[in-house]
Amino acid sequence: MLLEALAGHLPGNRIVADPAVLAGLAHDEAEWAPVGTAAVAVRARSETEVQAVVRVAAELGAPVVPRGAGTGLSGGANAVDGCIVLDLSRMTAVLDIDAENLVCVVQPGIVNNDLKAVLDEQGLWYPPDPASAPWSTIGGNVATNAGGLCCLKYGVTRDYVLGLRAVVGGPAGYGTAVGIGRRTTKGVAGYDLAGLMVGSEGTLGVITEVTLRLRPALVGTPHTVVGAFGTLVAADHAVAMVTRRGLTPRRWNCWTGLPAGGPGVEAPGHRGRRHRTAARQGRHPR
Repeated sequence: MLLEALAGHLPGNRIVADPAVLAGLAHDEAEWAPVGTAAVAVRARSETEVQAVVRVAAELGAPVVPRGAGTGLSGGANAVDGCIVLDLSRMTAVLDIDAENLVCVVQPGIVNNDLKAVLDEQGLWYPPDPASAPWSTIGGNVATNAGGLCCLKYGVTRDYVLGLRAVVGGPAGYGTAVGIGRRTTKGVAGYDLAGLMVGSEGTLGVITEVTLRLRPALVGTPHTVVGAFGTLVAADHAVAMVTRRGLTPRRWNCWTGLPAGGPGVEAPGHRGRRHRTAARQGRHPR
């Protein structure tokens, strides 16, 4: 009945019933998480097709498990018995890029690094960079609130989602497409429904479109400076050398026990005086 109902609303090439293919679509990279047996998978290509899947699932009481590239490590894309796996990885369009206002609108199936490449051509940058960026999709990043190394300075996915569209159920009616969030930099009134959707793992709706905040592309070649001290004596010597030249170290080495901070920032009280005296004499404070 499920196959027949889906076939009445979708093109035949969207439906996957082969058990071997279904097995590959039934899980993400969380090897520890349980995996059920899906009844069917649908490779949707538009919001209208997602709506049709959700309506059929509601009518027949079948669970829906959305998935992107399946690179997650939480088991959020794992099938449950008798479910419809809703594969969104074919929805890859970049719908709009507004360079002047630093905003873009994309479908959920576009791969993170593919979006970065498109934006780079226009001097723009999307900072979130999960370890799976070469393969993971923006929709999956939004569903899991993905981060990456750049999150230490620039924030995680939630910090860059201004708005989105999603197919929901409940009181709104199963299969209803709603738009939430905003497209402006400032938007402080009302509930932050877009922020609520980010990280929800598909439990509140199926994301079909995302409006992202952008930054100007980084200019120049970044350089990394590393200072390594093999022994405490070497660290002391480095501090003494800087001090003898009449300079105040911008940040004392952690091995010296001296205070951290910018120029002239020192520890308060007696300990600060002891540190200053020791630094002037080129020795380690005891």
